[in-house]
Formats: sequence, C-alpha cells, structure tokens
Amino acid sequence: MRGNQLSLETFVGNSTSREDVTAYLKERVYRRSRPSGVMRWMRRGVLPGLRRPDLNLVLGSPAIHSTEGLADWVAEAVGDLAESWPDHATVIVAYDLQDRHRVPFGTEEAPPARLKNAVAASAAVPFVFQPVLIRDRWYADGGIASGTSVDLLLGSEEPLDLVIVVAPLAAAERRPGARFYEDIFDRFGRTALEGEIELVKQSWPDTEFLVIRPDHRVLAAARPNPMSAEAAMPAFMRTLRSMKHELAAPATWEVLRRHIVVETDT
Repeated sequence: MRGNQLSLETFVGNSTSREDVTAYLKERVYRRSRPSGVMRWMRRGVLPGLRRPDLNLVLGSPAIHSTEGLADWVAEAVGDLAESWPDHATVIVAYDLQDRHRVPFGTEEAPPARLKNAVAASAAVPFVFQPVLIRDRWYADGGIASGTSVDLLLGSEEPLDLVIVVAPLAAAERRPGARFYEDIFDRFGRTALEGEIELVKQSWPDTEFLVIRPDHRVLAAARPNPMSAEAAMPAFMRTLRSMKHELAAPATWEVLRRHIVVETDT
C-alpha cells in the first residue's frame, strides 16, 4: 500500500532493540483500555453459548486492549487511504457479533467501511482486543469462524489459476512438547482449511493451491502467548525466515514457476 513496498518501519518504527520494539507495539497496537462491554458479552456470547456451547461463547467479550490503537496504527502506516478503501481488490474478513457470521468487507455483501476500521475489526481477538463498532454493529476477529476464509474465493466471477494461502493457524506438524490446547487449535485449523480447500476444488478442479504454514521455530517464538507484544517481533522475524525457506523450496518454486514466471528466449 505504501508505493507497493513493505517497510519494516511500519512494524517497528525506529526501534533498535527488542525492548524498543515491544514498547513501540504496546504504544501503538496493544493500547491498554479499561475492559467494558459486559452486557454486550452476555447478550452476544455468554447466553447463546450456554444454550449451545462452542467458541461463540467468547463473542463480544471485554478485553484489556483497545482497537483504537490498531486503527491509528493503520492510519499512521498508509495515510489517507485508511479513511477509504484500496482501488485494487481487497477483502478483509470480520465477524458480525449480532448475526453470527463472517462479513467480507470490500465486497458487495458487506456494508461500507473505512480500511482502518476493517483491519481493526479483523484483528479484534476476543479477550485481547475490544470489538469494533462499524455502522451500529459490533465486529470481532474473522478467525472466530475461519483462520483463512479460503471458501470466500468462490465469490469470484472466474476460477483462479493459483491460490496462495498463508495459514498461521494450521500448523502441518505436531509441535514438540505441545500443550493440550495448542494441539486442539492446530488440529481445528488444519481440518477447517482442508475442508475449505476441498470445497473450492469441487467448483474449481483446475485451481492449484500453495499453503504456507508456520514451522516449529515460528510456533516456539510465539510462546507462551502469541498475542503478546513481547512475542510479536521474534515471531515476525522467524516467520520471514520460514517463508523465505519455504518459498525457495524446489516443490514450491515449481508451482510458482507454472503461474508467475515468464520465460523468455535468450
């Protein structure tokens, strides 16, 4: 979005140490707030969850961090674009707490939204970030329903040749020394992603999929709390190294070569 370039400054500012990075993220992204919205949580999460226990029990929960920090961070990174929407096709998925379904902002199926608010809503993990109010409705992290939302690609008018999926919640292998809840989340993420890909393949049998997942080093860096400011930069740096290694693998490059490499006569 910034001249078609990614800048590390977007994530860490002018920080020169791990301590500086943590402080930078706490100020801009992990902005503390007084937990509020208990009644909203009771209506949207607790009472429906008691009738049918599932992950929806956490919907609308109070949280220790305000999503205003996320919105301000986006505005600082992309400027005026934060108040509108990109010209290029861009879809950001959040979860409607009232109707209990995914909302793909940036499509005709979703209400208009500012980019900064849609990003904040899509990152509003229950108990960590407060939900986001957009046009009189509350939204939370779209990952409540799906960590990837691959199936939403079927909204495209034409089949796609190649789909690249970044799946941080669908680790391929069991973590060494995994805690019981880590196994549960990893297994849930893998199963959901496999189901979504299979659904797309039923309609687009010729589409190829390239799935990029976190390796054991990324998962280890995110412990014990992947949503903490302290874990953010170590996990991010290891993710870059992991992605570089995976993208350079012969099997991965063979897929990319079929779709995005233009060979010329020399």
